[in-house]
Amino acid sequence: MTSVLSVLGGRLYGNAILLLTLTTLFWGGNAVAGRLAIGEVSPMVIVTLRWWIVGCVLGISLWPRIRAEWPMMRPYFGRMILMAGFGFIAFNSLFYVAAYTTTAVNIGIIQGSIPILVLIGSVFLFKTPASLAQVLGILTTLLGVALVASHGDLRVLLTLTVNPGDGIMLFACLLYSGYTLALRKRPQVSGLVFFAVLAMIAAVTSLPALAYEIANGTARLPTQKGWMIVMFISLFPSCLAQIFFMRGVELIGPARAGIFVNLVPIFAPILAVLVLGEPFKWHHAAGLALVLGGIYLSERKKKASI
Repeated sequence: MTSVLSVLGGRLYGNAILLLTLTTLFWGGNAVAGRLAIGEVSPMVIVTLRWWIVGCVLGISLWPRIRAEWPMMRPYFGRMILMAGFGFIAFNSLFYVAAYTTTAVNIGIIQGSIPILVLIGSVFLFKTPASLAQVLGILTTLLGVALVASHGDLRVLLTLTVNPGDGIMLFACLLYSGYTLALRKRPQVSGLVFFAVLAMIAAVTSLPALAYEIANGTARLPTQKGWMIVMFISLFPSCLAQIFFMRGVELIGPARAGIFVNLVPIFAPILAVLVLGEPFKWHHAAGLALVLGGIYLSERKKKASI
């Protein structure tokens, strides 16, 4: 892994703003990749190949460090299985399933609800105090997500006729928020080693879902285009984005680095329009503005303390 990072170049690896911007660009591109994968490779095959590729690459590269730090991770192994199962496998599986019945624009904007869901979880689980601005931010973001999910007509929420893909994506965001909250009590080992072990666990825990897809007769091996999509997802959103994000945190701290995650719901719709030609309608613009406005309100207190 050290050799991989050296290839990236010292100047790039030392530029936190560039690294974190690329991170969120890669994560935004994941929504587009999910749509491109339809008909080219099935969701569980993507998830399984993704984590086996990442797990093998990082596991082999970091094996001496993993062995050295394993005693500190062993007591947390059960928790780590749950984190990988829900945060990586369940979230990614639902993410790619949602792409079958909703747009990449919707996926990207709804994904912007994760910081707010984490804040809500922190309030209820860890008794973290919330300011009035943060409460307003929560309500504003949720309104934006509801506007996107209802395709601009909030009345459809009363009849529970929301697009299934939007509902699936929102549930996936709930799962990833739970994974994020669980990170507060992770073992005190290096972030890269911790992620490598989670990726290896995810590779194994992905197999039951793959077996279920095969048993249902819906599994589809990658086409040539499908392999390109799988490799993009494995290399950029899964591997490099995680490495870049951890390096960004090292350079400028978790609070300032976390703010860059707010770029994901901006990059994803832009890429969806440019790459997929998806329409960007008024309710997308309004929903995006509400989501970003809500995140801004919820982050004001954090920014003031940086």
